[in-house]
Amino acid sequence: MSAAPDVSAVVADLQAVLPAGAVLSSAEDLRPYECDGLSVLRELPLCVVLPNDRKGVQAVLKICLRHGVAVVPRGAGTGLSGGARPICGAVLLSLARMKQIGAIDRENRTVRVQPGVRNLAISEAARPYGLYYAPDPSSQIACSIGGNVAENSGGVHCLKYGLTVHNILALEVLSAAGDIWEIGSQAPDSPGYDLLALMAGSEGLLGVMTECTVRLLPTPEHTLVLLAAFATVVAAADAVSAIIAAGIIPAGLEMMDKLAIEAAEDFVHAGYPRDAAAILLCELDGPVAELQERVREVEAILQRHGAGSIRIAEDTATRLLLWKGRKAAFPAVGRLAPDYYCMDGTIPRQRLADVLGQIAIWSQEYGLRVANVFHAGDGNLHPLILYDANVEGQLHAADEFGRRILELCVAVGGSVTGEHGVGVEKLDSMCAQFNAAELAQLHRIKAAFDPEGRLNPGKAVPSLHRCAELGAMHIHHGQLPFPELERF
Repeated sequence: MSAAPDVSAVVADLQAVLPAGAVLSSAEDLRPYECDGLSVLRELPLCVVLPNDRKGVQAVLKICLRHGVAVVPRGAGTGLSGGARPICGAVLLSLARMKQIGAIDRENRTVRVQPGVRNLAISEAARPYGLYYAPDPSSQIACSIGGNVAENSGGVHCLKYGLTVHNILALEVLSAAGDIWEIGSQAPDSPGYDLLALMAGSEGLLGVMTECTVRLLPTPEHTLVLLAAFATVVAAADAVSAIIAAGIIPAGLEMMDKLAIEAAEDFVHAGYPRDAAAILLCELDGPVAELQERVREVEAILQRHGAGSIRIAEDTATRLLLWKGRKAAFPAVGRLAPDYYCMDGTIPRQRLADVLGQIAIWSQEYGLRVANVFHAGDGNLHPLILYDANVEGQLHAADEFGRRILELCVAVGGSVTGEHGVGVEKLDSMCAQFNAAELAQLHRIKAAFDPEGRLNPGKAVPSLHRCAELGAMHIHHGQLPFPELERF
């Protein structure tokens, strides 16, 4: 085991290369950085650094290399899986001050941005050119593009326009040692392995992004939203599958259950029907002539599957209000209980009704209410488990309930995460998703990029020992494979 770093020496070296006020080391200054959006996991780092540019990031990484100190990259801190949670004895590298947006390349429909640029700010900058950036997480007003790349974020429009990985063209990344890597290009394809896809969703384990070239899309000629109310969750889920089966790919297809509907309506007053067991929000976009026919098709499908009422919002104000209710669902549900646990798993669309039915059974078993809000079109679930951490046993019950939901997602052919990442929250669930050989391969990829394991250690990929202790995988004769990988 290496000796503990000399904290005063590390801080002094960092202060020598960064602007005044860019190194925070007092407990009071560190407290705002003790967690990300997963607030139940808190820890103070060795210090926080806030460089303004790539040169500053490079200097920080080289100093940390020299002192043998781990580095935890951080964006806006809106992540929900603990991926940006500090680690005691590690430097927290905040990229929030790196928020420059380059010139819009209108012909190629691209723009280069620094990692601290807010998601929504990209579309705001591109709007005068008739362009926008498609991925739109619910936190888009605050979340940064660097964090979006790290988590491969989606949003309500990812069904038609894809996740972050489908909307980025090139990255500038620094290695743990401070070396510069140029990954991807503006060409249709680049030679060699698809490292761009590997970096998207790597959760800060492989490198630190300092610039991203994103793809911009033309603003659709026309956009409208259908709101359909259903008497049962099963009917709404079946309607989702039927729309996709008909060959229709909406720009967005979102579902909310009764508890989520009531919470959002009380919070935003979007005009949601309170008597519905579930609602679907279906956004269609494109040329006006094409939409007229598409709307008729979708309406017919919704009616065949029991939609009690269907509203069509074509004017911008009403359409945005309907989406405001959906995007504000998380804070709205936060008003129903002192705490809530936001899950993030994916399942095949045709299993929506089955999975939601089982969640309802477990809700009764644990005595904890659940509000379901999710990207129904691509099977990305966000069950919100309500609890009170001040009531003995409820935090543990919520955690156990959440793990069972993720294991169910895997059992029906899905995944333990759709867009929030693994972080530290889902390490145990990863043991249900992957076997020993698969996890060992993930560790080998980590070791190829970060041989000393100093970038965001202990996140995203569980150790083989952890999974063995959980009994989630078979260990041959009690021995772990690839013992040289156990340190990660």
